[in-house]
Amino acid sequence: MARALKSFIPLFDRVLVQKLAAETTTKGGIMLPEKAVGKVLDATVVAVGPGSRNSKGDLMACSVKPGDRVLLPEYGGTKLKLEDQEYHLFRDGDILGKFLESEGGK
Repeated sequence: MARALKSFIPLFDRVLVQKLAAETTTKGGIMLPEKAVGKVLDATVVAVGPGSRNSKGDLMACSVKPGDRVLLPEYGGTKLKLEDQEYHLFRDGDILGKFLESEGGK
């Protein structure tokens, strides 16, 4: 992921994310067909732009930071391919939420 940061930096309030891999097997080990696998809406933030400016010209930082696990909308975003990895670019305001890690770790 570090290589992607060197070749691409989001501007304004844009957030670069990498979607988590879709589960292709059940807990019992049964392989799921591609059509049965739901859309992946969880992602990890890879890079964040500096933010946008409000009407007074003050910089408003993005609400997420690299490493955060976020919930994405079902549609939207721009797909990018960097260093043979697939990433998506969203506006900070389009991200639906951020998952909080429990106190004891994951």
